[in-house]
Amino acid sequence: MSRPPEPTVPEQPPRRPEQHRESTVSMASTTTGLPDRYRPIDQIGPDETTPTGTIQCWRAKDRVLNRDVAVRVHTPAGPAAHAWITRALTAGGLATPALAMVYDASEGREGQDDAPGGAAYVVNEWIDGETLTDRLRSGPMPEREVRLVLRRLAEGVAEAHKAGLAVGGLSLDNVVLRPNGLVGLRAVPAAAGTFDGDVAALGELLEACLTGTGAAAQKLSGPSDLVALARRARSSEPGQALSSVAAMAALLAERPRGSSTPSGSNRTEDGDGRRRRTRRPESDADAPVRLEPGALPPVPPMPAVRPVTSGGPLPAGSLGGDTIDASAIPPREDESFGMLPADTRAAGDDTDDDEDGARRHRLVVVGLPLLALAVVIGLAFWFGSSVLSVTGSVDDTEGSLPSASAPAGGSEEPAPAAGPTAEITAASVFDPFGDGEPENDDEVPLTYDGDPATSWSTLSYRGSPAFGNLKPGVGILYDLGSSQSLSGVTLSSPVPGATVEVRTGENEGASLDDFEVAADATLEAESEVTFDGPVTARYVLVWVTGLVDAADGFSAGLAEVSVRTAG
Repeated sequence: MSRPPEPTVPEQPPRRPEQHRESTVSMASTTTGLPDRYRPIDQIGPDETTPTGTIQCWRAKDRVLNRDVAVRVHTPAGPAAHAWITRALTAGGLATPALAMVYDASEGREGQDDAPGGAAYVVNEWIDGETLTDRLRSGPMPEREVRLVLRRLAEGVAEAHKAGLAVGGLSLDNVVLRPNGLVGLRAVPAAAGTFDGDVAALGELLEACLTGTGAAAQKLSGPSDLVALARRARSSEPGQALSSVAAMAALLAERPRGSSTPSGSNRTEDGDGRRRRTRRPESDADAPVRLEPGALPPVPPMPAVRPVTSGGPLPAGSLGGDTIDASAIPPREDESFGMLPADTRAAGDDTDDDEDGARRHRLVVVGLPLLALAVVIGLAFWFGSSVLSVTGSVDDTEGSLPSASAPAGGSEEPAPAAGPTAEITAASVFDPFGDGEPENDDEVPLTYDGDPATSWSTLSYRGSPAFGNLKPGVGILYDLGSSQSLSGVTLSSPVPGATVEVRTGENEGASLDDFEVAADATLEAESEVTFDGPVTARYVLVWVTGLVDAADGFSAGLAEVSVRTAG
């Protein structure tokens, strides 16, 4: 007896990729506990461990609005996520392209993370583009791109700070360069953050943009203002740390001097590539009129007026721009001009009235400027004869005013007599507010070598003569070897116009306050700076407080410095 054939099992068709994807999405949705509206696609980035739990980030699909979003899920839900959700609700009121928008947030229910809607989550705008991590693997960014990217990012963070929100999460992986040239920060806000932490993080991003990352990383270099700004942002030293993100954005927004020439600028370049200012040629009409002392300003010329009194009214447009049809002017009935009322004039006097009107019109046009000139001359004569004569009589009265050579009452101490020049035994750059970058330290001996042709110069600073708003000043500290009585200093500069303070001290101090201000001055080719009285000191600090415009920014220089003792 033959056995019946075994039933054949139909071969199952292979699962399609779409079915596998739906299965993965379903599992992810169950794992995260999100509402059905958000369908997770892929988990992105590592888990973020926080003091209150763990945050996972997913790229998801918003099925209601049919768009990609970034969903971050906090485990556990409930009160543990309350602080984070509160920060997210604050971020939801921001509207800046530099920060990912917050679309939705929920604290969820504790103990029900696996149920739909039970998770604590924040839904952010999904930002497409290249992260800074990927961008910097090939090396540092160009200066212009660094300024643009960091400025836009700092402006966005500054807006959050205005709303009282410290953003946090400012890392290379979270900063994205959008395809349209903008920049965006993902994962807004982080689980925690501080204002100072945001400033320091932006400083780290700026430094990374200047050096690159990975195998292509280079030593920190680039424009001096950007290097100094990165170090100030990361510094925690009092007086050196950057005050705020808004200050950083403002410094980055300043146009670097010499990088471009605006349209219509009066700058040209000579053979060595330096920019020079050129004056626009002035026509004779535009040239300013210089007056001698006591001279009166000229009266502007009046347009010529040619009255027309015969032939009747002319058609409109037939007269020149400086011609008036006198017949079109109605006769004035003002008795102050000697005219009679209309009802007493004879009918045959029309022609005489027209001629009288024309003469009166000429009198008004010509007489008023002459009258104004006469009034000005009269006032000038009165001022010269009355006011100046009184002043002269006071000056001539002996004892009425103290003389310039003798202080009134003898209360002021006379300036100390100058003695021989003190010997400078050593000198060095004094830069307590700097970032550690040398300030042409090797040129300091040139300031007291006896050769005015050699000099020391500060670095070039961009954006502002106040050292690019990076520090209050820099100087050179001179050691005289021993304490001496001093009367002043003589300073010569190859670039006049900079401002300095001359400070003195008995000891080699570390801060600016360790030295007392003895005098201040604006540098000329050669400046004699005299102290109000003898000053006893061993150290003399020439502290530069303001720079002057130079070819590549703002700078100042000292050619020769000599210290005079009191005689």
